[in-house]
Amino acid sequence: MKIGFLTSGGDCQGLNAALRGVAKTLFGAVPYVEIYGIQDGYRGLLERKWRKMEKREFSGILREGGTILGTSRQSFKTMRDFEDSSAVDNSSKERLDTMVRNFHNESLDALVILGGNGTHKTAYALSQRGINIVTLPKTIDNDIYGTDYSFGFDSAVAKAADVLDTLHSTAAAHGRVFVCELMGRKAGWVALYAGIAGGADVILLPEIPYTLDAVLDVINKRNKSGKTFSIIAIAEGAMIKDTKPQPEKDRKAGDISPGMELVRALEDRLEQDVRLVIPGHFQRGGDPTATDRVFCSRLGAMAGELVLKRKFGYMVALQGLSIGAIPLSEVAGKMKTVPLDCEVLKQARLLGISLGE
Repeated sequence: MKIGFLTSGGDCQGLNAALRGVAKTLFGAVPYVEIYGIQDGYRGLLERKWRKMEKREFSGILREGGTILGTSRQSFKTMRDFEDSSAVDNSSKERLDTMVRNFHNESLDALVILGGNGTHKTAYALSQRGINIVTLPKTIDNDIYGTDYSFGFDSAVAKAADVLDTLHSTAAAHGRVFVCELMGRKAGWVALYAGIAGGADVILLPEIPYTLDAVLDVINKRNKSGKTFSIIAIAEGAMIKDTKPQPEKDRKAGDISPGMELVRALEDRLEQDVRLVIPGHFQRGGDPTATDRVFCSRLGAMAGELVLKRKFGYMVALQGLSIGAIPLSEVAGKMKTVPLDCEVLKQARLLGISLGE
């Protein structure tokens, strides 16, 4: 068996642990397996950047962040564009066809792909073109449909909660309002969980447009009760009620972020000092938590089992307490945002946390 491994999209904690889980399962079950590491995600499949990997390369990486294979973002929207790179056959009409041809030319039996939403769209498209594929759900945003959790999420929440924890003492010392902008452009899972874990007074999510009056009400009530500081966790995709979402191109072009927008609005209405903290890619880096290491190992073992059983076209997923498999056709093109009837939202409200409503 010749199996290709690739990691695609944004990096996160746990990628190496998951790769290790798949590799250990395959090497332990099949004496003649060969694993080929594809460099830099789908770009490596396009440009034929891969190498045979040795068993020893998967040792000692359980706790390492990042990915030993490298990764890159390849937008699904551009997969049908003409490829100008000299490393790719320009006679191909589609990048997808180029990847399929490269897969067959290397005589690979299957691809194991670790990635998020965009990655799964491309994986499904490749699967439809006859490539044997098994995928693992990777993203700190926890927004992949079909799995209760994606790996990287727990680690990112731990990092974000640590930032919020640290802000409490300095906020209290100066009587400040701190706005902490956390990752989550379309799904507020990180902000919700980290906000609860980090003792935030207000949590603002993309799924629930907020009002400035609601946020001010929390701060003023805390001040009157003698609590002269406030901590606000805001997802990077949160927005004020009755406003339009900021286009991605504008956000990347340097327009003010949702966190800065809130800070400026509060500064105009409060006598308190208001500060913005953006941990950014700090949330993606470092070692995976113990929970993510166990989760990645379980997902990896299941992915290896699917390959051995030649059960392709599936994503491994956590469903309840069990690791199962869901068809890629049910995953691709769907996103799991925080549902408005989510129990965690209800419980956050019971804890006295404002959601800006």
